[in-house]
Amino acid sequence: MAERVEDLNLPNAVVSRLIKDSLPDGVSVSKEARLALAKAASIFVLFLTSASNNVATKNNKKTISAQDVLLALQDTDFEGFIEPLRESLDNFKKAQKEKKDANAEKRKSKSKEEEERRSSTNAPDGDSDSASAVMISDDD
Repeated sequence: MAERVEDLNLPNAVVSRLIKDSLPDGVSVSKEARLALAKAASIFVLFLTSASNNVATKNNKKTISAQDVLLALQDTDFEGFIEPLRESLDNFKKAQKEKKDANAEKRKSKSKEEEERRSSTNAPDGDSDSASAVMISDDD
């Protein structure tokens, strides 16, 4: 748990980047306005977390899920955020699946390369085998 109230604030760099990315070029935001937006965003996150926790608790769950957050948005009269959040969540899940599939493919090809490398280093070399065969036949 946070020891101080300031520990619950969102990082200023993250908030500044979000502000910058959401505004058109050439628009500047004062330091006080960035601070106010950061505090408002932090309060909103805490409020929504509490509402989501209430939804999860009502359903006898200890872990807050994305569905709990969506229901909390509805319960707190922020329905306008539900569809954009759902789209973002779908995009995130799709990106995670693509990343997982790409990593699985990478591991598969890497293990295939390792297997090929092992089989090529363990493969008998024509010259060494014939030399050992000659040596065996010489001893006999």
